[in-house]
Amino acid sequence: MITMKNQNLLEAFEQKRPDAKLAWYCEPANWSIRHSNLIIKPDAKTDFWQKTHYGFSADNGHCLFAEMKGNFVLSTKLRFQPVNQYDQAGLMVRVSPDCWLKTSVEFEPDSPNMLGAVVTNYGYSDWSTQQYPDDCTDLLLRITRKANDYIVEFKKSEPEQWSQIRLAHLHAAGDPQPVKCGLYACCPIDAGYVVEFEYLKIENE
Repeated sequence: MITMKNQNLLEAFEQKRPDAKLAWYCEPANWSIRHSNLIIKPDAKTDFWQKTHYGFSADNGHCLFAEMKGNFVLSTKLRFQPVNQYDQAGLMVRVSPDCWLKTSVEFEPDSPNMLGAVVTNYGYSDWSTQQYPDDCTDLLLRITRKANDYIVEFKKSEPEQWSQIRLAHLHAAGDPQPVKCGLYACCPIDAGYVVEFEYLKIENE
């Protein structure tokens, strides 16, 4: 695994394999690159969550990441076809199983979908949410790292301005310790979810 500093990465998914600087955490059984999109069909019963409220721990979701030092901006555009409750995909920054953050839209079949961010420190996860329209299946996400602080933002389409979801702190992510950052997807209930990522961009600040 190559740890990057003072380098930018733009993976537009135009080749059969992702950039050599990227690696899988819990590689999904079913993924491919077609028509300049990374297509992931997450395995069943995969998730990232630690303890809080629900009383369980899960650390077997899929994440395609690069290791980064220093400040950076991580961004992507995705479209999704959810099937089961909690189907989700988006961006993740990961230090360890006990210290990470993720942002995505989680599917709720009988109520509005939930756009939010999960922040995990010391092995406990929290979840901040807002409603996301059911008829919106496209999403742009961005995470900006400033030392140990992270700004999480979204927009529904390219012309819009970025809107903040969360300002968060990861307690175990002190520089120069590298963090894993990239795309993630999971199906906590059952398989069937399909998500397409148009690109992954990592820019040094």
